[in-house]
Amino acid sequence: MEELKDLLIEKTSKTPQIELRYQKGEISFTGKSLPENASRIYEPVLNWAEKYALKPQPVTNLRMGLEYFNTSTTLWISKIMKALTRINNPDCRLFVHIYMPVDEYDDLRESNDMRDAFTPLTEILQHSIPEVSLKLYATDDTSNVIRDALVLF
Repeated sequence: MEELKDLLIEKTSKTPQIELRYQKGEISFTGKSLPENASRIYEPVLNWAEKYALKPQPVTNLRMGLEYFNTSTTLWISKIMKALTRINNPDCRLFVHIYMPVDEYDDLRESNDMRDAFTPLTEILQHSIPEVSLKLYATDDTSNVIRDALVLF
């Protein structure tokens, strides 16, 4: 199998910046995701993730910096995460990084149901072969990280 090529999708007013970097094991989504045709944007990303899972890097970082996203985006991101759980190597590690505004981060940290807030995500990741870690980041108005916390796994 030939080496997977990087895939970069530039952001628009309705779609996020998407960067899939094979050698670095980096997958990132940044911006807003309100596409009218989500499959046009996310199907190539899913195909890339499925190929990546066959020959992954030892450490994969999935970075979710979406400010706002619609339901169809949620479905596609779920499919992409599910593809990454198929990495068939228990020595590999998958880090899921979630970036959010500091006020949402603080509200989540103060609530007693933090685990419940991530139930849909944990259901996707619970049967994964690679070791999975979830990390939250609080960002300021300029998207700089000001706090972080390892949440589960």
